[in-house]
Amino acid sequence: MSHSRPKTLIVGAAVVALGVFAATGCGSGNDNKGAGTQSVPSVKASPTAQTTVSVGTTSLGKILVDAQGRSLYLFKKDAGTKSTCSGDCATNWPPLIAHGRPTAGRGAQASKLGTGKRDDGSLQVTYGGHPLYLFAGDQSRGQVNGQGSTAFGAPWFVLSASGTQIAN
Repeated sequence: MSHSRPKTLIVGAAVVALGVFAATGCGSGNDNKGAGTQSVPSVKASPTAQTTVSVGTTSLGKILVDAQGRSLYLFKKDAGTKSTCSGDCATNWPPLIAHGRPTAGRGAQASKLGTGKRDDGSLQVTYGGHPLYLFAGDQSRGQVNGQGSTAFGAPWFVLSASGTQIAN
C-alpha cells in the first residue's frame, strides 16, 4: 500500500483551507457600496435573546438600529413584509432575525414592529411593514455605509423612527 495517498489528502486539505482563508480575508473595499464580498458582522444572537429595535444617532440623523447600535436598512425590492434578499444578498445584507417577539427600544414604536417569514422559515423583523437588514460594510455603531447602495437590483436606505426611508 502506498503512503502517497494520505499525503495527497493532507496537502489537498491544506490547499482548500488556504483558499478559504484567502477568500474570506480578502474582501473588496466599500467603493462599490455593497457589491463586493466583505466580511459579515456577527449578527447571531442567542436563540432565547429578544431582538430589539431602537433609534440611534448617525451622520444621517436619527435612524433605526439593532441592540448593538448597528444601522438597519430597508430594501426597495421587497414587497410588503416579504423579503426578496437571499443567498449572496443575505450574506452582504444579513436580515435582522427575530428571536421571540421583537421589542421596541428607545425611540422606536412597538406598534410598527412585526415579523415576516423568510423562505428558510426564520422570522425576519419588520418595521412599518419593511423587512429590516444589517449591512456587512458597517463594522461599528453608527456607520451608514450601505445608504443609497443599489446592490442586488434596488436601493437600500436606513429608516427613521416613523418607519420611512431616509434618502440623502
